[in-house]
Amino acid sequence: MAKSCVQRRLLRDLPYAFRSLSTAPSPSISTAFSLTNRVESDVIKQHNNINETSIPTTTLNLEDGKELFSSVSSTKLLRSSLTLQMATFEPMVDIGTWVMNSNLMQVPIFKKMVFKIVENTFYEHFCAGQDVEAVGRTALKLRESGLKGMLDYGLEHVDDNESCDQNFKQFLQTIESTKSLPKSSVSFVVAKITAICPMSLLKRVSDQLRWEAKDSSTHLPWKQRTLPIFSDISPLYHTQKKPSPLTLEEERDLNLAHERLQKLCEACVEANVPLLVDAEDTIVQPAIDYLNYWAAIKYHKDDEPIVFGTIQAYLKDAKERMIQTKIAAEKIGVPMGFKLVRGAYMSSENKEAASLGFDSPIFDSLDQTHSCYNNCASFMLEKVADGLGAIVLATHNVDSAKLAAAKAIELGIEKGNNKLQFAQLYGMSEVLSFALRNAGFQVSKYLPFGNVELIMPYLLRRAEENRGLLSTSILDRQLMRKELVRRIKSLEFNKS
Repeated sequence: MAKSCVQRRLLRDLPYAFRSLSTAPSPSISTAFSLTNRVESDVIKQHNNINETSIPTTTLNLEDGKELFSSVSSTKLLRSSLTLQMATFEPMVDIGTWVMNSNLMQVPIFKKMVFKIVENTFYEHFCAGQDVEAVGRTALKLRESGLKGMLDYGLEHVDDNESCDQNFKQFLQTIESTKSLPKSSVSFVVAKITAICPMSLLKRVSDQLRWEAKDSSTHLPWKQRTLPIFSDISPLYHTQKKPSPLTLEEERDLNLAHERLQKLCEACVEANVPLLVDAEDTIVQPAIDYLNYWAAIKYHKDDEPIVFGTIQAYLKDAKERMIQTKIAAEKIGVPMGFKLVRGAYMSSENKEAASLGFDSPIFDSLDQTHSCYNNCASFMLEKVADGLGAIVLATHNVDSAKLAAAKAIELGIEKGNNKLQFAQLYGMSEVLSFALRNAGFQVSKYLPFGNVELIMPYLLRRAEENRGLLSTSILDRQLMRKELVRRIKSLEFNKS
């Protein structure tokens, strides 16, 4: 009787509670730079006008909560729903951001208290653990649900070689840890170049590369084999005047970064797991792409990429850069892999451009970003169908996922093909992840891990992403509530 009363009370109060919480040899690289304007423009034009109505939609089950959340316990479902709801409560996000940037965090006891609260709420929901053992356990749990893990030790933005060496060791440890896990549980190891090469040096290298794009007579003695980095419309405003050449010390530091990345790639080859390089701000992205493409040329297995780069579709030059780089890679027999995202540095990009008196490199509207994402996805899906590349479609956008899934079926891409994978962030877009999984596609969850203080910048970005026009948790929250109510009703009826 007592249990029955409690169940009825939970059933009655649950909706109100939710509402109140409102290595391979390659041909000469020189051919990569002999692309004719005609070839590039024809390919770009072919993919320039793709829109949502030109691609047939496909059915993804996004409504049956019972089927979608069948592998999720009620306790986890409840905690996830409450956490996502809190993350959309704007005053809480604003206060949290203010606290994290305030002098209060200099008070040890206050800092400890804040981190403890974060650890038991947002950290637990959006992060996969404190160390490689914890993220390994999370990856195994995901495997039970038919999903894979992308292991990402949350390191970024350092400015000295000692920190770079420490971070390199952590990345290497992450790669080594995959050897003890089932291959079906890990899809990628993720790394940020800003964690293994000093930020100041990446800015200097980016300046050099931008100036070379402005003045083709520029000679960069340190530059190794790579692929095209800029398109005709790429922003070069960060570099207003000819930069001074890299010093001997800077060249030595750049060689160290090459060595760190090379060793990570070699470890990935040995562990049989690809390396995914994240994108970052445009002020350092040219240097990141330079190192990424150098590694992609040097390390690949036949037609399978070992090193994947990242394209941010909210950048106006994203599609042109992707197509140009892919065509150049094909000409020298290098299989290219990309992760396609919308982008996560909108605020910093807009501020940087405005401070220099230039238009933002980001599209003016969300619809333009959606269109660019879908065009890039379509282009790479056709390459996958032809056996000429690989793509990770990292998206929380249901429409983009539907379009891509339909395009893949239309092109005859087998759903188990590892060269096509979908991905979402851990703790976000659960409905979409499970729907794609149920439809037979390869799906991964991005698993950031590390101590709470290390992960705070990532958590703050997730809080920002969960509110306003870019909110991606509405569908999750609705179906989670619906499924929780269904389970409580089922429990009550079974007891009566």
